[in-house]
Amino acid sequence: MPINRFIDIFTDKIPDMNNATISADVISFTLLPEAEKRKLENGIKELLGELSVKYSQEGFYGRMVQGDSIECALQSPKYIFRIALIIKTFIKSAHYNFSKEEKSRLKYFLDHGIRLAIAVAPLQTLNPEAGIIDGEAIYMSGRTIKNLSTSFKQKIVIKSTMFFRHSDAAIQEQFDTVFALTDTILSRCSARQSEVICYKLLNLNEKEISEKLGKKQSTISQHSTAAGWISIEKAVTYFENTIL
Repeated sequence: MPINRFIDIFTDKIPDMNNATISADVISFTLLPEAEKRKLENGIKELLGELSVKYSQEGFYGRMVQGDSIECALQSPKYIFRIALIIKTFIKSAHYNFSKEEKSRLKYFLDHGIRLAIAVAPLQTLNPEAGIIDGEAIYMSGRTIKNLSTSFKQKIVIKSTMFFRHSDAAIQEQFDTVFALTDTILSRCSARQSEVICYKLLNLNEKEISEKLGKKQSTISQHSTAAGWISIEKAVTYFENTIL
């Protein structure tokens, strides 16, 4: 769908239609060295631009807010889980120049990258040109991240970083376990494993990934297996085939 048509549709109220949003913030962003902050910001902005092209037919819109926060919206909820995982694995897989001391202080960042909330609910307004996302979905995902950010100020342990909200409580409960298990799998992935998973979520095959990374295809396969790709793929496929 052309972006102008997408804007025309979503600048009017649309009743009885579920859209999807992501609200996310980078963990321990203020602790990052300034050079790494700028590199990460630029990388995320470039990724959001690529996703805007890849998911243009689904009306994807993504932006960075206040440096360490990300907001995304999608016309249909089908691909929102995949997109969230692409963003998360991209951040985990980026090549950072940290000292040994910095790595110790940034453990939660290196383990999780970002915490994010996906919401599936109606949007009343989505106007990328004006930078407006408004409606129940963005309120739901945004409140979840805001509450987490506030509560974690008093905590030193991060147990969960992926959350799902739906306008139907029964559907939300249905996917809570899927999100929790996927979160656990990704938290155990190395940077290289996360990079392979990111490319697989972008629908590259192992031969294409090996050529892009300059690694043997067998090495890519090993990273994929060790990262738990089969389980991640099943979770994403289940979401895309089931979500309403």
